[in-house]
Amino acid sequence: MGVDLKAVQALDLWRGAIVESVRRDAPDLSARQMALLLTVYLTPPPHTVRGLSASLNVSKPAITRALDRLSEFGLLKRKQDEADRRSVLIQRTVKGSVFLREFGDIIVAAAQEAEKVPRET
Repeated sequence: MGVDLKAVQALDLWRGAIVESVRRDAPDLSARQMALLLTVYLTPPPHTVRGLSASLNVSKPAITRALDRLSEFGLLKRKQDEADRRSVLIQRTVKGSVFLREFGDIIVAAAQEAEKVPRET
């Protein structure tokens, strides 16, 4: 499968997905929150505030604030690391998995819709 998109087409695809996501009764996440959520779900665990901060090149307080919000939505949870009780692990939740699966479906639908529109050459 080859993807041949121009920047404006990629942006329009992203716009279509974002517009559909805000129309739904789902959490409205910031770009930082979405990046954090996707990192936890799409990269191998374990995940810690320190590790996520380094991975995303974002300060630990900013990661903590994003985690607070994502935890409020039930999309991620914190758990004390049994091996190192000073450390807190960031874990996936069923609600977060469902949210991202639905968001992935929105992106697929937006891509399928975009394929129906004739492209400029």
